[in-house]
Amino acid sequence: MPFSPSHNQAVVESMAEQNHTTVTEFILIGFTDQPKLGVILFLVFLSFYLITVLGNMGMILLICLDSHLHTPMYFFLSHLSLLDACYSSVIIPQILVTLVIGRTSISYHSCAAQFFFFTVCAATECFMLAVMAYDRYVAISSPLLYSSAMTVGTRWGLVAGAYGGGLSGAIIRTACTFTLSFCGPNEINFYFCDLPPLLDLSCSDTTTSQILIIFFGDFVILANALVILVSYLFIIRAILQVKSVGGRAKTFSTCASHLIAVILFFGTLTFMYLRSNSSKSIEEDKVVSVFYTVVIPMLNPFIYSLRNKEVKAAFIKVINRLQVSQEI
Repeated sequence: MPFSPSHNQAVVESMAEQNHTTVTEFILIGFTDQPKLGVILFLVFLSFYLITVLGNMGMILLICLDSHLHTPMYFFLSHLSLLDACYSSVIIPQILVTLVIGRTSISYHSCAAQFFFFTVCAATECFMLAVMAYDRYVAISSPLLYSSAMTVGTRWGLVAGAYGGGLSGAIIRTACTFTLSFCGPNEINFYFCDLPPLLDLSCSDTTTSQILIIFFGDFVILANALVILVSYLFIIRAILQVKSVGGRAKTFSTCASHLIAVILFFGTLTFMYLRSNSSKSIEEDKVVSVFYTVVIPMLNPFIYSLRNKEVKAAFIKVINRLQVSQEI
């Protein structure tokens, strides 16, 4: 008996579905397939993670405990520390699992969640660093009006704006990325669900999505970098108006730590996401991404504490209180 047209159509659709199977999980390849090197890297990343969490949460606790640190600058710093602890926690545990068992599977929805939360934290940190640059500009250019300008309401408004900007950008980038079709292969040559390797795996036309993703990603980086640049131009102008050399050095020292953090963070993001595709290498991307996902969040508490007399004094006070309480 001849096949009916409807039967033929069903066969064609079935074959199409088999040829374009939807990916339900991804395989993270990670750093290395060598067990000995994997053990060494596991210990290194575990140490980094513990230092990151303890350092950033310790900074938050220190700011909460010492009344001398209840100022706008340290209020913003506490939120920066929170972001560093959070987005390291999104990435590093996945790295540790991959180093222990080698190639690791991650479900489609878990991959999307990891991508979303990482993007929220990273984008919000861009906005937060811009907010902190503006705070330093107000403090240095208008010191007498600083308290009235940076009220509690203003501080929370700026922080809410930073989180709102990061959340909005993450929603758009995640939606554009995970509405694409993934038909296989499903191996991600990376250690977490990042944008470039995911776009490489998509089997649908990514032109429109890439335009939107790149536009909003570049906007977050470039817009905040512009705010920081303009703020520091005004800060430099204000510093140059200080007559004594000692006064200039003292004024500049109040924003030196922030400037170091900005250069490290935006420098690695620019190298990772704003350079041309022709000059990209997956191995280079792995190394660079380690800096802004692992190393920089670990270094930030040290950058802000080692160069800051107020933080050192607050830390010594807390240690002395603990010693007194133990003696009692």
